[in-house]
Amino acid sequence: MSYPEFYDKVETIKVKDYLSNALGAFENGEYEFTYLDVVKSAGHSCPTVAGAYIVAFAGLNALYPDERAVRGNVKVEFQEDLEDGVAGVIANVISQITGATDKSGFKGLSGQFARHSLMFFNSDIDSSARFTRVDNNKSVDVIYNPSSIMPNPAMQPLMQKMMQGAASSDELKEFGRLWQDRVARIFENLNEVVRVEEV
Repeated sequence: MSYPEFYDKVETIKVKDYLSNALGAFENGEYEFTYLDVVKSAGHSCPTVAGAYIVAFAGLNALYPDERAVRGNVKVEFQEDLEDGVAGVIANVISQITGATDKSGFKGLSGQFARHSLMFFNSDIDSSARFTRVDNNKSVDVIYNPSSIMPNPAMQPLMQKMMQGAASSDELKEFGRLWQDRVARIFENLNEVVRVEEV
């Protein structure tokens, strides 16, 4: 399997999952998500998928600064409706990492380990996402804005040719390389693209 090298350089998100421990999936319920994991699930890497990973990473680190984030113990809110723009793409990535779902998730075992009713849309917030620990109600807002990381100017004409079905195989490959170059630069400039605020 071949993919851009920078995927392996992105810091992993370490979690503790009491459900996985109870069911014998991971020792002590401890495991981690990589950027490669979410790229596989999404089927692609783009500023939106990268942003969802970055937002989850920043939000969980803020809520659990000195320990692993507890998967299934975090409520996630979005300002957008589920069907707006790329909200669904972002929600799917964050759901994969946090375990939070709206009403479709795991209902639990005798009242424990439930994952449903932890994700909400159309919330009265002014951020990319709000993360709240269920156990202590601590909340943080995470704002993601990659607009300062500009795409390579050569991408636009290549995209036009691709959309018209007129791009050669070499041009398609170059477009993909330039596309991933921007994603890599987003990860290299986290201080510019993401901000966390306590609520």
